[in-house]
Amino acid sequence: MKKYLLTSMLLFILSVFLTGCTEYTELSSRDPVTLIMWHNYGGEMQKTMDLLIDEFNATVGKEKGILVTVSAISSSSDLNNALDMIANEIPGAPQIPDISTGYPKTAIQLQQKDMLADLDQYFTDEELSEYVDAFIEEGRLPDGGLYVFPLAKSTEVLYINQTLFDEFAEQTGASADLLSTFEGIAELSRMYYEWSGGKQFFTSDSWFNLAEVGMKQLGTSLFDEENNLSLENDSYMRILETLYTPATEGGFAIYDGYSSDLSKTGDIICSTGSSAGILFYGDTITFPDSSTREVEYNILPYPVFENAQKWALQRGGGLIVFKSEDRRELAAAEFLKWLTAPEQNMSFISQTGYLPVTKQAFESDLLTHLENMEDGQIKKMLTSVLSMYEEYRFFAAPNFMEFDEISEGYETNFKNQMTEGQKAYQENSPVSVLDVQRELMK
Repeated sequence: MKKYLLTSMLLFILSVFLTGCTEYTELSSRDPVTLIMWHNYGGEMQKTMDLLIDEFNATVGKEKGILVTVSAISSSSDLNNALDMIANEIPGAPQIPDISTGYPKTAIQLQQKDMLADLDQYFTDEELSEYVDAFIEEGRLPDGGLYVFPLAKSTEVLYINQTLFDEFAEQTGASADLLSTFEGIAELSRMYYEWSGGKQFFTSDSWFNLAEVGMKQLGTSLFDEENNLSLENDSYMRILETLYTPATEGGFAIYDGYSSDLSKTGDIICSTGSSAGILFYGDTITFPDSSTREVEYNILPYPVFENAQKWALQRGGGLIVFKSEDRRELAAAEFLKWLTAPEQNMSFISQTGYLPVTKQAFESDLLTHLENMEDGQIKKMLTSVLSMYEEYRFFAAPNFMEFDEISEGYETNFKNQMTEGQKAYQENSPVSVLDVQRELMK
């Protein structure tokens, strides 16, 4: 009898304990949770985000006892500075929010200080399988945890001034099929340079991205196992050989600004850049003499090196959740699930150059969305990206602390080498590609 009473008491205590834990992590309108969110969206994206948060608070939030309040940061740099102050515990750092937009680089700093919630614990495998795999993988940091949840992503595409290209093609017989490969673009740049009397044909917003994607397309990586640049191999030499001649002989533009700047003045015909950059392209170009001309742009899938695999880079910010009590983290996860669901996500990205993050949005919702879209430029971009979703594989750049420093260093060094190569070519003392490779490896 004593054993029975003791067992009963233990079971009662255990049930009370477990019930208490359950109540602690449950959400209820009787005991609401107020979450603070930071984001750096402006313009139409801020308006749309505000409307979506109001909708959440009035529906799912009201039902589950979650209220999201927003503190919008004026710019990406201000947001990153605020998060950096928090990560480094700098005196005067702002109060830690519950949710913030952020990039993997910033998330790594915070995660190393054990300040971020691993979102794997709030999403089932089935729920995560509903998102584009590469978008989820980009949010995983070196320990394997999911710390940056996808919200609005981008890839890279080929922008082309179709009006100018058609004139060039009509008079030279240049084939638009050559635009599908980097070798073809190099050939077109040579033809255009001669036909136009010295005008440049192509540039890239990121020569580093071009090298990184090119290496992936050729079946290898731009980084070795220690996260150092891997440039001493045949694959990288092939990329360099494809780019070096047109860059030094005048067909490619080596420029410190964005390619859209050169497009707006008619100084180039095409360029690779972020799909989100579509908002910076208009329907006119202004020549140096201030005369203007109406033109039509086209957006094509990202080029591939000849006979290589169709890979494209995907990137973009996401949402991070700061560590707090379980109930607050659970509430934040519920908001993330609602915000990134196809209907809300399509509403958020509909007027931008960003991409949805769920497979359903890509595979069905986007088609319906395109039928009703009025913005012709965004429609062209999304149509191109949709074809890439069907034919390409996406990958994310590796996440480690030194990545930005390495990529920026490569970009600067590459442009310097191409600029020096142009000067040497003009002085009839060209530099060999092998010498350029050695300089890039330093």
